[in-house]
Amino acid sequence: MQKLVLASNNAGKLREFQELLAPFQYEVIPQGALAISAADEPYLTFVENALAKARHASAASGLPALADDSGICAHALNGEPGIRSARYAGVNGNDAANNQKLLSALQGKADRGAHYVCALVMVESANDPEPLIVQTRWYGQVVNEAKGSYGFGYDPYFFLPELGCTAAELEPSEKNLISHRGQALRELIAQLQTRA
Repeated sequence: MQKLVLASNNAGKLREFQELLAPFQYEVIPQGALAISAADEPYLTFVENALAKARHASAASGLPALADDSGICAHALNGEPGIRSARYAGVNGNDAANNQKLLSALQGKADRGAHYVCALVMVESANDPEPLIVQTRWYGQVVNEAKGSYGFGYDPYFFLPELGCTAAELEPSEKNLISHRGQALRELIAQLQTRA
């Protein structure tokens, strides 16, 4: 099996990527297991930040790397919080504070439409001239009342009108079939199959 560094230490992402990439003979290793620090994310787009993370992990390890950058974009807020979704309220990963700030920003807005974005990038080396790049969207609405105990981030407030529930009310396996990250992984796998 070929080793692949995941430019993340998120256990849920690691498990998901390990399962989906196993048929392609990749052993997925989180960057923390190789003592690789988190990359800077100075860019204004999901794709550029994901590419920076993948190149950083590959340069530090000498191995192929996979990175994603994702977040939620509220239509009435011109795409905010966008690339700053995880640290929208100022502290990285504080879901409660981030959700409260989003709800406050949307107060009084008629348009509650939003979408999640996932940019997924895979590089064979730090200087790979042809990285695999996928970007997908998952559409819904931001609601004022949290529902559901699954998921993380903005999921309890991300309502899916076609299903009549929030993302946090979906079983993980069901969410993975339709989410932005699930869509991106399937597209990446399709690209890997055409390269094989």
